[in-house]
Amino acid sequence: MYNLNFMPSMKKLTLTILAFVLAFSLSNKAKAQCDTIANLCAKHIISTFISDGQQYRALLLNSEETAEFNTTFFGETIYRIAACSGTNDGNLIFNIYDQDRHLLFTNRNHKNAPYWDFKVKNTLECIIEAQIDVNRNQGSGCAVVLIGFKQK
Repeated sequence: MYNLNFMPSMKKLTLTILAFVLAFSLSNKAKAQCDTIANLCAKHIISTFISDGQQYRALLLNSEETAEFNTTFFGETIYRIAACSGTNDGNLIFNIYDQDRHLLFTNRNHKNAPYWDFKVKNTLECIIEAQIDVNRNQGSGCAVVLIGFKQK
């Protein structure tokens, strides 16, 4: 006698396909959200700065999550860091640390300014942390950090 009970496996297959489609759809929505935020954030990398070509992105599900990006700043160069989340400026807190975790800058002390210009005397490896400001954005969101530099 053969067991022709396909229903459990068909149901499982259907649920698996549905989960895949849902995950793919949410992934595309998150990517589109990040693309929009990156485009809005790019307005802060003005014409006197050249983008480093990177878009540092992270999906933060709540205000307790922190994104971490590593970068190198080269000596005798002027940089601009722009950090955004959402369609309004000031939703993202960003901190810049050296390799020993000494705080070099936080925009929290500057009303969550969406960008910061600075000059590095010596080449420096840094950690940029980004976190959604719970007081300005209650939901989750995409954190985008862009870096530009002035050509010598």
